[in-house]
Amino acid sequence: MTTERATTARRGRTGEWLVTLLAVVGALLVGAVLIAIGDERTRTAAGYFFSYPLDTFTEAGWAVVEAYTALFHGAVFNPAQTGSVWAALRPLSETLVNATPLVLAGLSVALAFRTGLFNIGAQGQIILGAICAAWIGFALDLPVGLHLLLALVGGILGGALWGGLVGWLKARTGAHEVITTIMLNYIALNLLGFLLGVPGFQRPPYGQAISETVDPTARLPLLLGGGLRLHLGLLLAALAAAGAWWLLTRSTPGFRLRAVGANPDAARTAGINVGRTQVLAMALAGGLAGLAGSTQVLGVTGSVTGSVAGTIGFDAITVALLGRNSPAGVVGAALLFGGLRAGAVQMQSVSGVPVDLVGVLQALIVLFIAAPALVRTVFRVRTGAGAGSQLALGGAR
Repeated sequence: MTTERATTARRGRTGEWLVTLLAVVGALLVGAVLIAIGDERTRTAAGYFFSYPLDTFTEAGWAVVEAYTALFHGAVFNPAQTGSVWAALRPLSETLVNATPLVLAGLSVALAFRTGLFNIGAQGQIILGAICAAWIGFALDLPVGLHLLLALVGGILGGALWGGLVGWLKARTGAHEVITTIMLNYIALNLLGFLLGVPGFQRPPYGQAISETVDPTARLPLLLGGGLRLHLGLLLAALAAAGAWWLLTRSTPGFRLRAVGANPDAARTAGINVGRTQVLAMALAGGLAGLAGSTQVLGVTGSVTGSVAGTIGFDAITVALLGRNSPAGVVGAALLFGGLRAGAVQMQSVSGVPVDLVGVLQALIVLFIAAPALVRTVFRVRTGAGAGSQLALGGAR
C-alpha cells in the first residue's frame, strides 16, 4: 500500500511538471501567433492569401523564427558576438543578473505558499531591503568585507521586519495576509518616495529622486569582470535556494511550516504553535525578499531610485507558481524569466517585436498554470490513476 501511494504521488508530481512545461510551450505558441499578426510582411501576404496562401505561412514562420532566434541570442549565446570571451558571455551574464533577484523573491513567495500564506508583499519587502542596505552602504564608513556583510544583513532584516509584521498581524488579529501585504507595499513605496526627498538620504544637489551612492566597500564584487554585470549575488541566490530546500525537506522547523500549510487545525492539534509558525514563515519570506533588494542595490544599481524594485516582487509570484513552489523549480522559472528579460531588447532591435511581448508571455504562463484542465485539453494529456500521465499530440496514441 505504501509503495502504491508513493507511485501515485510520483506520477502526480510528474503530471504537474508536464502541465507546467506545456504551459510554457502554450505561451510561446500564442506568442508566435501574436508575432505573426504584428509582422508587416505577414500582413501584406495575408492580403492575397486566397491566391497564394503559402506566402502568408512562410512570412509568418520567418517572423517567428527571427524573433525567437533573436530572443535566444540576447539571453544565452549570440554567435555573431564571438570576437572575445566577454562578448560571448554577455547574453548569459545578463540572464543571470536578471534571474538573481527573481530567485530570491520567488523563494520568498514560495516559502509563504508552502506555509499556506499568500505573500503578495514581496515588492514592499524588496523596497525595505533596498532602503536598509543602501543606507548602511553609504552612511557608514567600515572596512571592506565587514561593510558588505552588514549591508546585506541590514537588507535581510529590513525585509524580515516588513514580512514578520504581516505574520504577527495574521497570528494576533487574524488580518488576512493578502490585504496587509498589499497595504504594506503602498506604505513601503511611499516611504521610499519620502526618503528620496530627505537630505542625507537623497543625493545632492537634491534635484533628483535618487539616493546617495553606495560606497565601493559595500558593493558586491563582480564575478567575471570584463564589463560584465554578473555579481556575487548569484552565489547568494544559489545558497538561498539550497538553504530553502534543506529547510523545507530536512529540518524540524520546515516540517512545522509544511504541516501548518497543509492543515493548520491538524497542526495545532499536534501541538504546533500555528501563530508562531506563521510569523516565522513571513519573516523568512521577507528576509529573502529583502536580500533580493539588497543584491539589486549593492550589485547592480549602486543607489536607490523610485523604481529600484521594478516589477520583481510581482514577477516573483509568477516565478513561484511556475516553479510549483519548490526551490529547484523556482530557480528554473527565474532563469527562464531572466532570459526572457535579457533577450527582449535583442529581439526588439533585430526583429522589431516590442519588449512588451515578454510581459504577455509571462501573463499567458500564469493563465495556463491557473487553468491546468485547459492545458490538458489543448495538448490532450491523459492522467490515469493506474497509468500515470500520458501525452498525446496530434491524435497520437
